[in-house]
Formats: sequence, structure tokens, C-alpha cells
Amino acid sequence: MNYQTPTLRRALAADYAIGLMPAAARRRFEQLLLEDASLRAELAHWQDSLVSLTEALPEQPVPERVWEAITARIEPQHLHVPEKRSFWNWIRVTVALCSLVVVVFLSTLYNRDDARYSATLMSADAQPALKVEAHENYLNVEPLTLAAVTPEQSLELWAIPADGKPISLGVIPRGGKGKVELNEAQQALIGKPIALAVSLESKGGSPTGQPTGPVLYQGALVAL
Repeated sequence: MNYQTPTLRRALAADYAIGLMPAAARRRFEQLLLEDASLRAELAHWQDSLVSLTEALPEQPVPERVWEAITARIEPQHLHVPEKRSFWNWIRVTVALCSLVVVVFLSTLYNRDDARYSATLMSADAQPALKVEAHENYLNVEPLTLAAVTPEQSLELWAIPADGKPISLGVIPRGGKGKVELNEAQQALIGKPIALAVSLESKGGSPTGQPTGPVLYQGALVAL
């Protein structure tokens, strides 16, 4: 298949961004992304075009008449309710307040810090090795089939932008599971057309700011 055909490249990038690719095709496409900066730019174009579909709608103020109608339903005037039913009025108000608390709680859950981008890093033999989820100011990593490392070694995570120069995102926690905190410069990389890679380094990470050991895993970071 000629992957240099512009029409095919656009179609592949669109399918990948939307999530329509089968697993095998996604792996082949992610390998192409690592080697083709213009293809990463094409994918970024599609992701930028689609991200507006996930944006939250602006808040709209509730008209005063709506609140008045709600109040009238849960706190009826004593003129319309016999005195002997005041206990039930209290119950209705209590239920309404409890319902409001539940709504606020569910809204908090819905707006929690969900992952915005994800990557599955593959080994040289195309086996899934590490799952990475990018949040606003940290990465959550989860091992799939990580190779064991000695106490004197560390796995370091790198971002590979379009210019191809690796930028360290930090050392992966021992065992491969946990959070990798991001500073402001690192946060700015998330959402751009980048690939991720993991190299084997001495304990604590590379002393040079660039990978010094073998690259074990790699994969593209894509929008959810």
C-alpha cells in the first residue's frame, strides 16, 4: 500500500482520530506516525477539528420564574395546605434538598479530571507493554507486559515531537504503575502531534537529558 498518497493519508488519519481503525491497523498506523512528521501533523489537524465536538456547553443562567415555580412546588403556601399536613411539607422539602445534594455530587463526578489523551506503547515485537493516559498536569501509567529492570536501572518516558528531539517526561514508577507529574513545559507538549517512547536508563533517569540506553517501547499519543 502506498502510504504517500495524500487521499489515503487523510483517510487513515481521519479513521484513527475518530477511532474507526481495527486494532491491527491502528498498530501499523502508529508505527508510521513515529517515522512521518507530516502524517503526525495530518492527524493533529483531524484531532483539532474533532475536539470541538467534546467541548462543554456554556452555562446558561436559570430564569427566576423557574426557581419560583420550583419553590412553589416544594414549599406550598399554608393557605393551600391544611395545618395537619405540615409534617409532610417538611418531608417534601427534605427530599428536595437531598435531591439537590445528589445532583451536585453527580455533577462533580462528571466533571472530574478525566484523561484527555492516551497511548499504548508497544515493544519491538509489537506487543502492548505500557498504557499511558494524559491528564491536565500528570500522566497515569499502567504496565501491560513490561520487562523487569534491576534496582540500578530506571525506565524513562520521553516525548518525541515533530522535530524528532526527545524531551523527558520523567521516570516511570518502579513496577510501571502510578503517576508521572508534569511541569508547565511538559504539559504544553500534551495535545501536540507527539510520539511517546521509553528507554532503559541508569537509576534516576538519563544524566544527559537525552536517551542513553536502548529504546524499549514506543507509541503515538492520541486524543480520547
